[in-house]
Amino acid sequence: MSSNAPSAAATSPAIVLTGDRPTGPLHLGHYIGSLKSRLELQDTHKQFILLADTQAMTDNVGRHQRVTENVLEVALDYLAVGIDPEKSTIFIQSQIPELYELSMVLLNLVTVSRLERNPTIKEEIRLRNFERDIPAGFLTYPVSQAADITAFKATLVPVGNDQLPMIEQTNELVRKFNSVVGKDILVECKELLSATSRLPGIDGKAKMSKSLGNSIALGATAAEIKKAVNAMYTDPNHLKVEDPGQVDGNVVFSFLDAFDEDKAAVEELKAHYRRGGLGDSVVKRRLEAQLQAMIEPIRTRREAYAQDKGEVLAMLKRGTERARAVAAKTLSEVNASMGLNYFD
Repeated sequence: MSSNAPSAAATSPAIVLTGDRPTGPLHLGHYIGSLKSRLELQDTHKQFILLADTQAMTDNVGRHQRVTENVLEVALDYLAVGIDPEKSTIFIQSQIPELYELSMVLLNLVTVSRLERNPTIKEEIRLRNFERDIPAGFLTYPVSQAADITAFKATLVPVGNDQLPMIEQTNELVRKFNSVVGKDILVECKELLSATSRLPGIDGKAKMSKSLGNSIALGATAAEIKKAVNAMYTDPNHLKVEDPGQVDGNVVFSFLDAFDEDKAAVEELKAHYRRGGLGDSVVKRRLEAQLQAMIEPIRTRREAYAQDKGEVLAMLKRGTERARAVAAKTLSEVNASMGLNYFD
């Protein structure tokens, strides 16, 4: 994925902002969709990774413990896959009040009708059955996202295609703010699209999700991995080994495409499956071996980090303090440009 990123000068690396809503431990879909690229980006870019607990609260009213208890779980996943807190600044969104202040400034620059036209918001409102009663915090969370991005003057934001409207809205707010104050204070960003397709759930549904029960956690045990692979959706019409099989939509092959580094061998398996004579159990055994080998060291590291959660919290505190210093500098510039620096 780093090959898609613009080259950055050694003295001024591009700034990346990325993160996750801490509503549950991360899974293989997160690894393919974002974590893998973060491992590459942390060596070439200045990377900020936020645990978006404030945003997660917008559709978890009354279930706040689901969010707060998972902040540490997601942080453990970051460390387990190899995110280095010395290279990537990992921070907790709610612990940086400057982000709230910047959100209030940006809220004055957008209308309710513009927020309602955001295609991503419209779809998420439908999925959550919010049509008749939309929480104000949920409707305005794209502005909160814009504050997150602009507070760190991020120039690259890794997103999927469904999040492109968020980038567009952020840049609209940047242009409007800079126009209002008559100087370039905030910085526009560019999307960094994943080169990998979204990983399907093990049941064949388009999205892998812990809440749907179709995911494989990064900390999954060997038994859980085996059970998940055995339960994977294949070709329902491939009843006998000698029958020709369908590869498209076959979850096992989708996972092999994502995780098996021997692409030539995978293509041979696909051809064999299509012409018949290859059983699902053979393909699943190959995939299980791949996933066991990949997840075992992640699980081991995760268990080791979990032995000292106090140190993990200390790491989050250090990262949050570093991030807050950056956000505070941006907010100071914003306030000064608007004449709100009364006591300076």
